[in-house]
Amino acid sequence: MQFSQKISPCLWFDSQAEEAANFYVGVFRNSKILDVARYGKVGFETHKRPEGSVMTVIFEIEGVPFTALNGGPIFKFNEAVSLQIYVEDQKELDYYWNKLTPGGDPQSQVCGWLKDKFGLSWQVVPRKMVEWFTTPDEKSQRAFAAMMKMGKLDIAALERAYNG
Repeated sequence: MQFSQKISPCLWFDSQAEEAANFYVGVFRNSKILDVARYGKVGFETHKRPEGSVMTVIFEIEGVPFTALNGGPIFKFNEAVSLQIYVEDQKELDYYWNKLTPGGDPQSQVCGWLKDKFGLSWQVVPRKMVEWFTTPDEKSQRAFAAMMKMGKLDIAALERAYNG
């Protein structure tokens, strides 16, 4: 399998790589599973995975390839890395928020951030925020202050704050 991109995220799971890939493919409309690799006998003393069990799942979301790896419980996701979803309107924001939050950590729902049921952090943000927050002026400060009080973002409220 050849990828046109030089860089592609690899997501480390304990043993839920296939479940997670199927979940993400179900959330994002323009997505698909591309390939599944399975563990063989070689390396069992290191990976401790049964022969034939899923090692990696290659999947694609919106043209971006991802690898989901069943690597064991050694590493966990944290907020230091998140995936951003840029949305056009509140309906699209609500769609992704409502699909990704069930089973996730409610304590992580701050300023448009959330953790899904696998512990992966996402930011569901309006494209307009790029414009709103790139100029450090009074308008940006008002929008930023409004955002800091939100879990799921309210685009209309952010726009009102930005416009004063």
